[in-house]
Amino acid sequence: MPVKLKYGNNRPQSGQGSFASGLMRGLLIAVLGCLAVGVAIFGYAYFHYQKVVDDRLAAGPIFASESQIYAAPREIRPGQKLTAASIAADLRRVNYNGNPQLGTFKLEGDTIFIKPGPESYHSTDGATIDTTGGVVQKITAENGVALAAYDLEPQLITALSEDKNRTKRRLVTYKDIPPRMVQAVTAIEDRNFFEHGGVNYLRIGKCAVEDLMTHHKECGGSTLTMQLARGFFLSPDKLFKRKLIEIMITFQLEARFNKQQIFEMYANEINLGQRGSYAINGFGEAAQTYFGKNLRQLDTAECALLAGMIQSPNRLNPYRHPARAMERRNVVLDSMVETGALTASEASQFKAEPIRLAPPNLDANEAPYFVDLVHDQLVRKIGDQDLNHQTLRIYTSLDPDLQRAASEAVEVGMKHVDELVRKRYKKGATNITYPQVSLVAINPHTGQILALVGGRNYTASQLDHAVAKRPTGSIFKPFVYAAAYNTSLNGLSLGGNGVFTAATLLNDDTTTFMFDGKPYTPGNFVKGEYPGMVTATDALDHSLNIATISLAQMVGFDNVAALARASGIVNARGTPSVAIGTYTATPIDMAGAYTVFANNGVHLDPWLLASVRNANGDIVADFAPQARQVLDPRAAYLTQSMLENVMNHGTGIAARRSGFTAPAAGKTGTEHDAWFVGYTSNLICIVWIGNDDYTDIKIQGADAAAPVWAEFMNRAIKLPQYSDVKPFSPPSGITVATLDKTSNLLADASCPNDYSAAFLDGTAPQNYCSQMGENPQNFIQRIFGIGGNKPVVSPVPNAQTNPQAAHPYNPALAPNTAPPGNAPETPSTEPPKPKKKNFFQKIFGGGGDKDKDGQPQSAAPPQ
Repeated sequence: MPVKLKYGNNRPQSGQGSFASGLMRGLLIAVLGCLAVGVAIFGYAYFHYQKVVDDRLAAGPIFASESQIYAAPREIRPGQKLTAASIAADLRRVNYNGNPQLGTFKLEGDTIFIKPGPESYHSTDGATIDTTGGVVQKITAENGVALAAYDLEPQLITALSEDKNRTKRRLVTYKDIPPRMVQAVTAIEDRNFFEHGGVNYLRIGKCAVEDLMTHHKECGGSTLTMQLARGFFLSPDKLFKRKLIEIMITFQLEARFNKQQIFEMYANEINLGQRGSYAINGFGEAAQTYFGKNLRQLDTAECALLAGMIQSPNRLNPYRHPARAMERRNVVLDSMVETGALTASEASQFKAEPIRLAPPNLDANEAPYFVDLVHDQLVRKIGDQDLNHQTLRIYTSLDPDLQRAASEAVEVGMKHVDELVRKRYKKGATNITYPQVSLVAINPHTGQILALVGGRNYTASQLDHAVAKRPTGSIFKPFVYAAAYNTSLNGLSLGGNGVFTAATLLNDDTTTFMFDGKPYTPGNFVKGEYPGMVTATDALDHSLNIATISLAQMVGFDNVAALARASGIVNARGTPSVAIGTYTATPIDMAGAYTVFANNGVHLDPWLLASVRNANGDIVADFAPQARQVLDPRAAYLTQSMLENVMNHGTGIAARRSGFTAPAAGKTGTEHDAWFVGYTSNLICIVWIGNDDYTDIKIQGADAAAPVWAEFMNRAIKLPQYSDVKPFSPPSGITVATLDKTSNLLADASCPNDYSAAFLDGTAPQNYCSQMGENPQNFIQRIFGIGGNKPVVSPVPNAQTNPQAAHPYNPALAPNTAPPGNAPETPSTEPPKPKKKNFFQKIFGGGGDKDKDGQPQSAAPPQ
């Protein structure tokens, strides 16, 4: 019978099998549950951040503003010292030939043909410019017609800052980005950018482990797309949660855009440092900031430097840390060798290239105070919302060449001012207050603001002193003399003293003026200097306070103030102190006020904005300058003639000592602050220097402001567009005479100490200085214009044909002057004489701009 063998019980025990099976099922359920939760969370996050991206893209352009600010068109005129090659360089800077839609040019030797495109600021009419011999010979339109002038395409100054964070960028398209820039960025930041799907998982995992172990969170595992996601949507805080969100947004960007579009957005978004108070975003802005170039113009080494800065823009700033920046640039070049973008020999060649940076002067390159004013005016005129959500081209009045000259002149001139300030303090003093500065240059015949510096360093202070109201001091005084001339031209007697002329005698003795029932006793700048009766010419030459107030009283304080207000000095009021500039105005206001003298009595409101256009070139807004006749042209010229004397013989001679010799008119001012305003036939410039806390800088306008003015004007007249300075031309009805300084009669060979002065026809002195010995009664009658014959002088129809009419500076006419740099503000021609001199003894050694001595005895006039 068969035998059954038993080898034990192989069946699992019910309890053990049940546990294992349950564990496996539990784990499977847990995994599936986690997976389901993960999918749910991922799905929620994906669609949530899809909405975030949708909302961001639907809100408007990716970048808040693409508005750009352009300079004024540069005018080319026959006779200018220019070459066709320099004109071509200007056109390349504005991207002619690079962008045919903007315009093209063709250079052939000394001739250049220019053809604006449909996107040009100008019409599409072309022209040929012949510059044979380095001078513009002729300009011919396409139809063969000779042109008197031709405007070049305006240069881009800068982009408007986008927001309260003062972000600036110059938008570029992918085709604008040099291939070397793309290769440099991908080599150092994301070598597989064009292959991966947006996330480098291996690199992220490695960095996560490293950050957990070191707790530093410094490992960089982000791709370019992830960096873009972070820059657009997230805060800079380094958190693991933020990294997950970053990945979600990266998926969205990769799903919506191709790689070229993503790189283009990255190229416009990436931060590359700070300049002044502005954040520099994007390669386009960085190329201009660091190299002064269009992005397309960068070479390989320059592309590598910008790519290297992405890691740490401030630490690798080439202005502050050139050695670090160069070391990092060379690392990028080595990375480009590793990716095959460069050969080793090419990399070595670029490593040997020095870093060539644009000049760091922000004011010279981008006119930031000017740009801030443009922004403020745009907000007032077209609104903040329209400005931030449109692509606008904003055309302004700025001349970039003149702006550079202004900034450099301020930089040089303020070093001299600082030295004067230091001399006032004890040696070793540390609490020195250095003054601020403003310079404004305008076209006297159009009112356009050509250059503007609002402070000595925009990086340190964005307060624009060009629009700060300050007491004007003695630069106001010419309006008193202009009002006197206007009174005479209206047929009115001046306080019973007859017609006002440059030879009219004014009282400069100490005087108490009564106004509104209160006494006002001013003094002159130099204590104790009261030369008695002085001519109007000498009173203005030496900026005598009492004589000027005496004249204002004869004219009528209200009449003086009314002329000032019509000329843009809106705070002027009819009180005695108005005559010496106690009321406030801004440097821009005062530059505009002087157009009255430089522009035949027509006042022009200074302006910055010319036109605003959209991306299609359609006009959004045009702005017309405001002009009005406020002074008889003859009165304007007569005042101007006195201001020429101020430059050549009076307080303004400081500008002559600084080397400026072209025909000009001007005036110093000192009232806590230092002022100088002067002009040529084609340029007005005003310089203000003062302390922000309104304390007295204790430096005269002749010593502080006039040298800065001369530094600027000497640079300006070297530019082709301002080099053709002409003598001032009088209108009809004006006589220019040469007078003896002692007798104020017509000068002849017996009286060599003379000066030139302009008169209304028939009002000049009638006899010669050699006749001083004749009957005293007749002599006195002739001095005061009583009886006698007409003057033995002729009207001057055109100052350009008569050197005396322009009063060119002649050092021989300014004897006993100190060497340059040591001049007092009020030069003296002879040693001072005792007080209370009679007419034949008077000497004019005193004077000045400021009331240092006299104070109101009971109450000052209303201010």
